[in-house]
Amino acid sequence: MTLTRHRTRPLAALGMLLPLALIAACSSGEPAAEEAPSSPAAEETANEPSEASSRTPRLAVTYDGGIQVLDAQTLEVLEDFELDGFNRLNGAGDGRHLLVSTTGGFQVLDGGAWAEPHGDHSHYYTAHPELTDVMFDAEKPGHVVVHAGRTALFDDGTGEITVLDSGDVADESREARELTTPEAHHGVAVELSDGTLVVSEGTEDARTGIRVLDAEGAEIAASDECPGVHGEAVAADEAVLIGCEDGVLVVKDGEITKVASPDAYGRIGNQAGSEESTVVLGDYKSDPDAELERPTRVSLTDTATGELTLVDLPSSYTFRSLARGDAGEALVLGTDGQIHVVDPATKQLVRSIPVVDAWEEPEEWQSPRPAIFMLDGSAYVTDPANQAIHAVDIETGEVWNTVELDVEPNEINGVSGDVEAGSAEHGEAGHSEEEHAEAGHSEEEHSEEDAHDHSEEDHEHADEETTPAG
Repeated sequence: MTLTRHRTRPLAALGMLLPLALIAACSSGEPAAEEAPSSPAAEETANEPSEASSRTPRLAVTYDGGIQVLDAQTLEVLEDFELDGFNRLNGAGDGRHLLVSTTGGFQVLDGGAWAEPHGDHSHYYTAHPELTDVMFDAEKPGHVVVHAGRTALFDDGTGEITVLDSGDVADESREARELTTPEAHHGVAVELSDGTLVVSEGTEDARTGIRVLDAEGAEIAASDECPGVHGEAVAADEAVLIGCEDGVLVVKDGEITKVASPDAYGRIGNQAGSEESTVVLGDYKSDPDAELERPTRVSLTDTATGELTLVDLPSSYTFRSLARGDAGEALVLGTDGQIHVVDPATKQLVRSIPVVDAWEEPEEWQSPRPAIFMLDGSAYVTDPANQAIHAVDIETGEVWNTVELDVEPNEINGVSGDVEAGSAEHGEAGHSEEEHAEAGHSEEEHSEEDAHDHSEEDHEHADEETTPAG
C-alpha cells in the first residue's frame, strides 16, 4: 500500500453574493500545476506506510518560516517543512490531517498517522508526515471549526463558507456544502449534527450578530445583539456559544439566547468547549480602552442554565492559553508559567501545575508566547523562551517529557492517529481494499485482531481579526 499524494482542486465558484445562499456543490475545477515528476518507486520507498501496534499521536508546531511535526510520545522531530509567511494550524477532524492557514488558503498537512477501521476493530499505520498539494483556496483563511464529523472553513476575504465531511479533507472527489455571506468579514461557521448551520454576520468594519440556517439553508433564527462577534465553542448538549463584547449568544435547539456579561463591556472572544461538560470556558476582558489588556479572570458559561460565572486567577493569560481536559476540566496556561485547573462544576480553581518560567504577553499577537494543546490526557506546552516543548499529565501534574527544539515554537496542534467522528463512515481513510491488502492483511486476518481505544481534541483561535501574512 502506498500513501497517495492528492493535488489541489479549487472549490466550485459561488456565483452571485446572495444572502447566505445555499449552493451545495461538489468541489471542482482544474488541478494545480504538476510538480516535476518523481520516480514512483522512489516515492513508495520514501513514504511506504508501516503498521503500528497502537495509534501514534503526533504534534505540529509552527515557527518563523516553517512547520515541524513531532512524535507526541518521544517529542522527536519527524519532519521539518519550510513554509514562508505567518502560518496557523487547525484540526481537520479526521485524526490524521491538519489544515494550515497559509498564503492562498487552507493547505492540508498529513500527520502521517492514521487508523483504518474494519468491523469491530481498527488497524494503525504510520508514514512520513507530508505537506500535501491539497489546498482549499481562500483569500484570507480564517476560522476552521470541527464538530460532529463535519469541518467548516471560513474565508475572511470573501465571506465564503465550505463545509465537508471531516474524513474527506484530503479527498479530491469530496462533496462540499458551500455558502457565502452577504459581506466579507472575520467570521465563523459551525454545522451541527442535524445540518443546522450557525453563521456570523458582519462587514469589514463591524461584526454584529449571527444567523441560524436549517439543513436546506433557510433562516430559522437570527440575532443582532452581539457586537464584536468572535470565536465559538460547542458544549456537551450541542449548544453553540458565540462570543460578544458584552456577553455571549447561546444557540440551542434552533433558538438564540443572549447571556450578558456582568460588566457593560465584558468581552468574551475565545472559548473552549468539551464533550464532557455543558460549561464553556472563555476569556474575559473588561477594559474597552486598553491597547493590550492582560486579563486575570476567565468566564464559565453553562449552556444548560444560561449562567455566566467569572473566576479569578493568580495570573494573566492570552488567547493561546485555553484548553479542556479529558474530564472536562477548564485549563488556563498563565503568565506565571502554571496550568491553572478550574472545576467547571464548582467554578473553583482547584490546583495549579508549574510548567515553564514566568513570561509576559508580547505586544504583537503574532509573536510567539507559550501555548497549550491537549491530546490523550496530556497538555503539551510550548516554551519559546527556551526553544522547548513540555508534556504534562493533567491528572498527576507530572511533566513527563521535555525536549529542546532547534526553532522557536509558536502555534501548536496535533492529530490522534485514530478514527474520529466523520472518518469511519468513509472507509479505510482514503485507501482501497487493494491498497489495504498490500499492507500485509487479508480479510481473514482482520477478523482475528483486537480493537483499540481512541480520543480526539479541539483547538482555539486568535483574539484579533487575523489573516496569515506573507
